[in-house]
Amino acid sequence: MFSQRTNWNLSRNRFADAIEAARQHGAELLDLTASNPTAVGLTYDTDGILKALADPRGLGYEPASKGMRVGREAVASYYAEQGIACNPENLVLTVSTSEAYSYCFRLLCDPGDEVLVPAPSYPLFEFLADIQDVNLVPYELVYDHGWQIEFESLQHAITPRSRAVMVVHPNNPTGHYTKAWEVERLNALCSENEMAIVADEVFLDYALEAGSRVSFAENRGALTFTLSGLSKISGLPQMKAAWILVSGPEAVAHEALGRLEVIADTYLSPNAPVQWALPALLGSRRGVQGQLNERTRSNLTELDRQLAKQHLLERLRVEGGWYAVLRVPVTRTDEDLAIELLEHESVLVHPGHFFNFAGDGYLVVSLITPTEEFCAGVKRIVRYLQR
Repeated sequence: MFSQRTNWNLSRNRFADAIEAARQHGAELLDLTASNPTAVGLTYDTDGILKALADPRGLGYEPASKGMRVGREAVASYYAEQGIACNPENLVLTVSTSEAYSYCFRLLCDPGDEVLVPAPSYPLFEFLADIQDVNLVPYELVYDHGWQIEFESLQHAITPRSRAVMVVHPNNPTGHYTKAWEVERLNALCSENEMAIVADEVFLDYALEAGSRVSFAENRGALTFTLSGLSKISGLPQMKAAWILVSGPEAVAHEALGRLEVIADTYLSPNAPVQWALPALLGSRRGVQGQLNERTRSNLTELDRQLAKQHLLERLRVEGGWYAVLRVPVTRTDEDLAIELLEHESVLVHPGHFFNFAGDGYLVVSLITPTEEFCAGVKRIVRYLQR
C-alpha cells in the first residue's frame, strides 16, 4: 500500500526510550540539545513583528511564482548589507530550507541520481533525499586543528550519477566555514563533472571566530544554489519563509532559474502575510542575532573554562553556528554514554552518531541553551566522566 521511499524504520531507539522514561518519571532534565530559538529565553520585537503580520495586503492573493517582489527585495537588501550584490530576479522564495532542498533535488536529479553530502552533518538530509528519490553519498570532513573538506574522499564519491555537492556553511554541528580555497576546488570539481553546488547558509551570520568568510551567494565558478531563511537568520522558525539564490555561469544559471520558477509555480508555497512582512522580519534579526551571538560566545567561554580543569574531554574547534563538539574517551558507544548521562545526571546531549560521525567518541551540545542550564549541565558531564 505504501511507497518504498517511505519505508523507514520507525521503531524507537534506546536513546529515545530513555528520554521518554526519564520524563515520565518526572526527571528535571538539563537539556543541552536546544535548537528552537523561540524557546530559549530570547527577547523579540513582538509589537513590530505582529504589526508587520497585520498588513491588510496579506489578505489579497498575488500568484507570483518566485515570490512577491517585496519579499525578494527584502532578501536582496539583506545580502546588500553584507556587501553582496544580489538581483531579486535570481531569488526564489520557499516555505523553508527543507522545501528549498526539495526544489533543488527535483531540478537537478532523476530518480536514483546522487547528491554528495558532508559527514558529519544534520540527519534531516536523509529523509529529504528519500522523499525525492535521491541517493545521498557521503564525503568526509576531517579534523586536524580544525575541520576541512577531505577532497580525496569527495573525489572518490563522484560517479556518473552525481548531480550536486551539498555544503553546509558553516557546518552543523562542526561549525566549519568553507574556506575560499575549498570553494575554488569545489568549483573545479563541479565544473569538470557537470555538478551543481547546493550551499546551506542558515548559520552564516553566527561566527564564533574572527576572520573573513565568504558566502556562496557570490559564487560564480559553478552553478550554485544558496539556501537560507528566517528560521536561523531571525530566529523565527515558525514564520516559514526561506529562499534559493541562484548564481554561477550566466547561461546555466538562467536556465536553472527558468526551471525553478516552474517548480515554484506548481506549489506557490509562501503565504502572503509573511511575504509582506519579510522586510520587518528580516530587520528584526539585528536584535535577535545580538542575543544569540552573546549567548553562544558566553557558553563557549564557560565550556572552555570548565574543560580546562580536566583532561578527559576536548572541545573541538568551532568557527560558527550554534553547536560545539566534545571529543570523549571511547569506552562505550556514544549512545550508551548519552543514555548514562541522561539516567545518572539528568543531562540531555546528542550522541555523535546522530550527526553521522564516522566513529564513537563524540558528544554534541547546543550553545544556545540558557546559560545557567548550560553551565550546570557541563559541570555534571565533567563530573560524571571523571569518576
